Amino acid sequence: MEIFDTLRNTKTELEFSGKVGIYLCGVTVYDDAHIGHARTIIVFDVLRRFLESQKIPVELVQNFTDVDDKIIDRAYQEKIPPLELAAKYTKNYFDDFDGLNVKRATRYPKATEHIQDMQNLVSNLIDKKYAYVTKNGVYFSVSKFSEYGKLSKKKTDDLVSGARVAVDEEKNDPIDFALWKFSDAEPSWDSPWGKGRPGWHIECSAMSLKYLGENFEIHGGGRDLIFPHHENEIAQSESSTSKQFAKIWMHVGMITINGEKMSKSLGNVKTVNRVLENWGPNIIRLFCLSGHYSKPIDYSEKFLKENVIKLRQIESCYYELRFAKGTGANEDIEKLVIRCKNDFNSALNDDFNTPLALTIFYKLIKEVNSLAAEEKITETISKLILPEFEKMMDVLGIQIIKVSDDEENEIKRMIKKRDECREQKNFEEADNIRMQIAKKNIVFADHKNRTIWIKQEKIKAE
Repeated sequence: MEIFDTLRNTKTELEFSGKVGIYLCGVTVYDDAHIGHARTIIVFDVLRRFLESQKIPVELVQNFTDVDDKIIDRAYQEKIPPLELAAKYTKNYFDDFDGLNVKRATRYPKATEHIQDMQNLVSNLIDKKYAYVTKNGVYFSVSKFSEYGKLSKKKTDDLVSGARVAVDEEKNDPIDFALWKFSDAEPSWDSPWGKGRPGWHIECSAMSLKYLGENFEIHGGGRDLIFPHHENEIAQSESSTSKQFAKIWMHVGMITINGEKMSKSLGNVKTVNRVLENWGPNIIRLFCLSGHYSKPIDYSEKFLKENVIKLRQIESCYYELRFAKGTGANEDIEKLVIRCKNDFNSALNDDFNTPLALTIFYKLIKEVNSLAAEEKITETISKLILPEFEKMMDVLGIQIIKVSDDEENEIKRMIKKRDECREQKNFEEADNIRMQIAKKNIVFADHKNRTIWIKQEKIKAE
């Protein structure tokens, strides 16, 4: 598998021994997660699912930033303790992303649970002369790390000339960044240098080094984190260990709203819970995977509606395969399944090309639905196609709504009654039965000699 490495600026082979360690920068829990967060997390969820489908063990670590100036400011506005606010939005996060069918990470470390690890890392940087103490906190000396800017391709001279007047005049250099901030305001912790709280960047270095080691496989996040967050992580981590930090830096493009950047000031932020309520998990996942992960994609209602059509095709395909009857297949079907399987895997192995993988997935669905329209799907054919179809769905994280045994028996009774009405040319009663069952989000697909039914996901915005 090759993935585009932001650091090398080229596709790079994913090399690993035993398992793939992935550190994904998570959310700062001061507000509900939005669709931009969803895209990044869904991309890495599918990456993990794909690797696991290839029998490759994955250790995915995704942090929560639960101490931060934004959290403290928001908590002050809401008149509740900062840690209470963080706990509230952490719970909301799990509600949202469980709803999006995102597999839980191997670990979800919180910044507040790793203060000692951060302090140990800061102490190490001070001992090695990469950091210094001022009356306001502890800072990393950017000039001491000669490779600073290698990830973002920014030059320190340009950063200095473009920097505003430093907030902390005690800093040796305007571009030096905080490792530890002195403060008596809660939450704060005692440290060898003074009471305070950690800077933002130090937490991810401390937690990734603790759980994944000094040279793990993939460090990921949104493209907005390349500078300064990931640049600073590299500087402080490699200064401490004298080793390469992550082997591959994988960054996900932003989501725009009707061509504009998503921001609170524009009032166009789309929260996960609101979008999930209106469109459901499958539509959001199809949307987030529809463009190459490294490029921005634009959120629009029109695009989401297009994905509803695709979801309906997926649902039809599943139920046509599930209810297939008869025997008989041919070599062309076997070749189709093998070709789609290989092409799907090749697309994801080549810089995780989810748009191409989806195209191949839809191609398989189109073939199945065409065969169904010609009443050529047999149970033999289904046994060839369905396992691979379900593997692709599992990698993509698409979940077809299943029915209970009781509901299935009830549906069968209603279909039998409807068939009897049609035979008796009692079309009015047959239509009434169709409407009754439609309330269960079930639609009929009438074939020449029988009727099958399809359970559809209810899309509120449809």
